[in-house]
Amino acid sequence: MALEELVGPVRADWEYTTLGAACERGGGDIQTGPFGSQLHASDYVPVGIPSIMPQNIGDNRIVEDGIARIRPADAQRLSRYLVRKGDIVYSRRGDVERRALVREQEDGWLCGTGCLRVRLGEKGVDPRYASFYLGHPSVREWVVRHAHGATMPNLNTSILAACPFVVPPQNEQRAIAHILGTLDDKIEPSRRMNETLEAMARALFKSWFVDFDPVPAKAEGRDSGLPRSIAGLFPDRFEDSALGEIPAGWEAQPFADTVEIIGGGTPKTSVSGYWNGDIPWFSVVDAPGDSDVWVVATAKKITQEGVANSSTRLLPVGTTIISARGTVGRVALIGVPMTMNQSCYGLRDFEGTNGYFTYFATRALIASLRQHAHGSVFDTITRHTLAGVSVVLPPIGLVKVFETRVGPILERIRAGLLGSHTLTALRDTLLPKLISGELRVKDAERFIGKAS
Repeated sequence: MALEELVGPVRADWEYTTLGAACERGGGDIQTGPFGSQLHASDYVPVGIPSIMPQNIGDNRIVEDGIARIRPADAQRLSRYLVRKGDIVYSRRGDVERRALVREQEDGWLCGTGCLRVRLGEKGVDPRYASFYLGHPSVREWVVRHAHGATMPNLNTSILAACPFVVPPQNEQRAIAHILGTLDDKIEPSRRMNETLEAMARALFKSWFVDFDPVPAKAEGRDSGLPRSIAGLFPDRFEDSALGEIPAGWEAQPFADTVEIIGGGTPKTSVSGYWNGDIPWFSVVDAPGDSDVWVVATAKKITQEGVANSSTRLLPVGTTIISARGTVGRVALIGVPMTMNQSCYGLRDFEGTNGYFTYFATRALIASLRQHAHGSVFDTITRHTLAGVSVVLPPIGLVKVFETRVGPILERIRAGLLGSHTLTALRDTLLPKLISGELRVKDAERFIGKAS
């Protein structure tokens, strides 16, 4: 039986094989992370060896923010599951199409219980090329189509091993990886800047609304470092509440009572007129890295007819989206008007605000929401979950001051993301053409030159 030509015909000197065969030939393999019985919740520690979980898999990059960690002794015990530079990590459940290349700084981390590790081997395919190939739209679709599961996709080593895989000559592999990597290198400075900017905004939220730093400073007559007009919005004492001591006059309320909760939906996939339109349609696979804050593009788009004939709604810029099923707790701010599927909730906050406070408040509640998530098959956040956790609600005037302060920071992040999206779109346009051999490297270099 002929192997499926997943990305179409390729040049005569290129080879169609399977991912599993390519790994075996190079001395590598495909392996799952440790079973849950080998690593328990009590084994995770605040400081230690990072353990890569599905939520840490970004766009071909591992997202370290909030990553779980294990003791060095446990890492040694589970040494067969440690990743090396050049490995590629997949999620076993949920967003199975998403993958991340392990880079030098992540060498020696653990492939967590919910992940799979692909190793091409020292004599095998260039891992950078392989990571880009596995991001090909047809390859991603193949992985999702073959993943098992009636309620959510489940990936295993056999499925990944059977994935059709194109092997160009080594020089072509390196050239393709160089071209696509060059575009990634142009995107990376913006990502690092976004990390810095997001950290600034998050630190301000934590200082004001989690640690309540200005309150004891005011009570003790110390300079809080704030302008008098802002310092005056904080009280000078605490009072008891269901959440412990909170600033006097503030309220502890169920989170669900502080926001409008909006459900999503999926137009019928059997109706072609509902799909491939110009309206972004968010699913958890589109969730950005934590430092990006905003989501400005989605893998799939729908038409106005699709919106009209489904339960999804067009959500405005500034709406917070939280993933509620499978990989729960991924949070993003909507950066362009878009819709979302039913595995997410949209959260809108106080009238007259920009939504920034709700975004950071939701981020601050993630650990608690995950603890309260439930489900016999996979974790789920429900409206009941959102009502079961509480938030400290400051006066609306202080919320507006906070949003005025962080607004320019977040807008700068959004502008950077929109610019990076242009480069990402170019990368994703070149990817299929380079892998099929339709576009040669020299021609691709001209495209990149125009984008510089």
